[in-house]
Amino acid sequence: MTLLLLSLMLFQQEDPKQLQAVVETSAGSFIMEFYSDQAPNHVRKFIELARQGFYNGTTFHSMVAHGIVQAGDPESKNPQARAKYGTGGFNLGLKPEISNVPFKQGTIVATILPGEPNSAGSQFFICVTDQLQFNGQFTAFAHVVEGIEVVDKISATLVDDKQIARERIDIRSIAIRPIPKPAAPPFTEETTEALAQYRVVMETSKGNIVIEVFPDKAPNHVRHFLRLASLGVYDKTAFHRIAPGFVIQAGDLNTRKEPVPQAAQKYVVKIRAEINDVKHRAGILSMARGEEIDSALTSFFIVLADQPALDGTYTVFGRVVEGMDVVEKIAAVPTENERPKEPVEIYSMKAERRK
Repeated sequence: MTLLLLSLMLFQQEDPKQLQAVVETSAGSFIMEFYSDQAPNHVRKFIELARQGFYNGTTFHSMVAHGIVQAGDPESKNPQARAKYGTGGFNLGLKPEISNVPFKQGTIVATILPGEPNSAGSQFFICVTDQLQFNGQFTAFAHVVEGIEVVDKISATLVDDKQIARERIDIRSIAIRPIPKPAAPPFTEETTEALAQYRVVMETSKGNIVIEVFPDKAPNHVRHFLRLASLGVYDKTAFHRIAPGFVIQAGDLNTRKEPVPQAAQKYVVKIRAEINDVKHRAGILSMARGEEIDSALTSFFIVLADQPALDGTYTVFGRVVEGMDVVEKIAAVPTENERPKEPVEIYSMKAERRK
């Protein structure tokens, strides 16, 4: 029995809607899932080639920064053949399977030769950001479900005047596997007592701040805060508001230097208020919000002095237990309309269990 026939039989026994591809690259990994209803033949061909190891050693050979990346050319296995990159892997018997799948961030699309709609093969491009101008013109057969930030990083590779990458970003392997059962969101199953054992260590450009949490007072806020911290949502952000004698505020995702990790995006949601009896005193952490009481999202503030006007209005969920001197250093940064004149960076925030 030939490998091709075995692969075809295996595919026919599987539901590709239940499969995903884990793409390991020299820049990191990402995971894709398939539009098998919309493009069954393209999906079958991709899975077949991946299982053969066809893509191993190929490279992302062309890209537009924060726009698209292109890969899948067997010619790109040869580092000495850059002049041929983008020319291989076409005409593998695939006809267009145009659908109404929008070309949004993460959409994976079959590449064809100009003016030759039946020329698709192994090459594909990934939409790093929305590319809606291509809707209905090419075959979309998959989408990135995790790791779009890796794809975005690849897209920033320097290119020459022909849009060919100057450095190699190799595809090391593509593994086809069943879609795993979704894991429970981080910090979903811990008891109140277990949550109380965690602290968050905030590493800033002014020093470290250690925060303890109050799950007995605001359990959902604590779970939300620990979850976001553990998934890296607050990493590479900054303090965006300094109100001397009042609060310092952080957690605005507009201050992030990089996009929120794709795996964490679904947890950036509004959270219902949990007003409690803890007073807003120096060192207290409370969740910031808009006019709507249940509009808290990611932003939080640290109180600099007693603020009774905030009591019963905002949700207190933690306090600073180490690093109030750092808080005071941040509060002393010069401001203009409560905006710091110099960056006060948050390098990382890590949820750590007390020993």
